[in-house]
Amino acid sequence: MPKTTKKNYTFAVGRRKTAVARVRLYSGRGDTLVNGLPIATYFAGVAPEVVWNEPFSVTNTVGKYWATIKVAGGGKHGQVDAVRLGISRTLVLLNADVKTLLRQKGLLTRDPRQRERRKIGTGGKARRKKQSPKR
Repeated sequence: MPKTTKKNYTFAVGRRKTAVARVRLYSGRGDTLVNGLPIATYFAGVAPEVVWNEPFSVTNTVGKYWATIKVAGGGKHGQVDAVRLGISRTLVLLNADVKTLLRQKGLLTRDPRQRERRKIGTGGKARRKKQSPKR
C-alpha cells in the first residue's frame, strides 16, 4: 500500500437548500477543484466566479489559497452558494479577524430557506388550490 503524505488544510462544511459542500482549503497557489473538475468548468454558466470568489475578494486573499471541494445534492445555484459558505467558514478558521468583515457582507449566514412541502388536497403544488368546477 503506498504511503500518503498528509497535507495541511482547513476543513469546513457549507450548506444551501439540499446542497452540501465539503471544503478543504490549502494555502498557496493551485487550481480549485470541485468534484475533481476545475471550478470554472463545474460551475460554467452560473455566474459562479463572482459568487465563490466573494469571500476571497472581501478578505483580500485572492490567489493565496486553493481548495478541493466535494459537493452533493441540490442544483448548481444551491451548490455554488454552499461552496461560498464553506469557503467563508474556512477563512474564519484560518484568521478570526476576518469574521466581522464576512459577517457584515452576509457571507457567514446560512440561508434557511427550503423548498416548501406539498400539502394534501392541493392541485400538485405547495400553495396552489384545486380548480373549482365551473358548473
